Amino acid sequence: MRLLFAGTPEPAVASLEALLGSRHEVVAVLTRADAPSGRGRKLTPSPVRARAEEAGLRVITDVPRGDEFVAMLTELEIDAAPVVAYGHILRPAVLAVPRLGWINLHFSVLPAWRGAAPVQRAVIAGDEVTGATTFLLDEGMDTGPVLGTATETIRPTDTSGDLLGRLAVSGAELLVATLDALEDGTLQPQAQPADGVSVAPKLTTDDARVVWTDPALAVDRLVRGCTPAPGAWTVLPDGSRLGLGPVSPRPDVTELTAGEVRALKHEVLVGTATHAVALGEVRPVGKKAMPAPDWARGGGRALVEAGLVLGGLTAGAPTAGAAAGSTTAGPAAGTTTGAAGTAEVSA
Repeated sequence: MRLLFAGTPEPAVASLEALLGSRHEVVAVLTRADAPSGRGRKLTPSPVRARAEEAGLRVITDVPRGDEFVAMLTELEIDAAPVVAYGHILRPAVLAVPRLGWINLHFSVLPAWRGAAPVQRAVIAGDEVTGATTFLLDEGMDTGPVLGTATETIRPTDTSGDLLGRLAVSGAELLVATLDALEDGTLQPQAQPADGVSVAPKLTTDDARVVWTDPALAVDRLVRGCTPAPGAWTVLPDGSRLGLGPVSPRPDVTELTAGEVRALKHEVLVGTATHAVALGEVRPVGKKAMPAPDWARGGGRALVEAGLVLGGLTAGAPTAGAAAGSTTAGPAAGTTTGAAGTAEVSA
């Protein structure tokens, strides 16, 4: 089939690579326009654009609306348009152009986690299994009929970056299998069920603030879900932010109050509502990330020696209580259950 591939960030590159190696022909790539990046705010092409140009493909960065855009797509005579994290809303006139539609790869098992941040939300919620779904785009938010699914176990130490990296690969395989089946005429789209719907709005910086009066389990999940973006953080006594990398639960340390810091030779512990966590890497404002013990012996030493309490709390602040400690690692509202590591397209 003749394909138009639409995608923008790094996780979409795996799908473009898979399509280039498939039996189908990628005739053009639709991606977002170059955007400012880095400290110098230099205009930088998207990862998808960079790979497409390397492969000698035509690249389109026009905003996808208007009669001229529709006419341009029509001239390409595309059969289908696979989409992976493109980043623009597609109007009905645009959706109608490909003969077999726009086939979106979404990184959850729909209808769980519809929206912009399905991987991050699944990690934060403590889901045990997530996955990827191919479906036909319609005018709703990730509401179109399902074509295929793949599942993936969420490991206990997974960050959203770790999980997305695996889903990008397995999802690319699912996308190719879906397109093969569409061309063969063996696919029967299935309407999404009304039950099990959850939404995954984009995470804000405020969402990534660690609340030390939460249970350690929730702190661990939040930090992993916000890694690498938008990045978890807490507040130092002077009001400045301290960036946080993944933490390690320490259920044997229960005497620290919420936000209370104890710096040892090889680890830095912080109290929560249940038990302590050991900080991994920290990132002071204007500094590079570093191991927490290095920070505690260096720039953070005076704070630690003065009895540091994180998060704007005061020394001896009450915790959330024993009830908070009953939080378990079971599936949450957005959870997908079932055998992980499987993939199928609808028959």
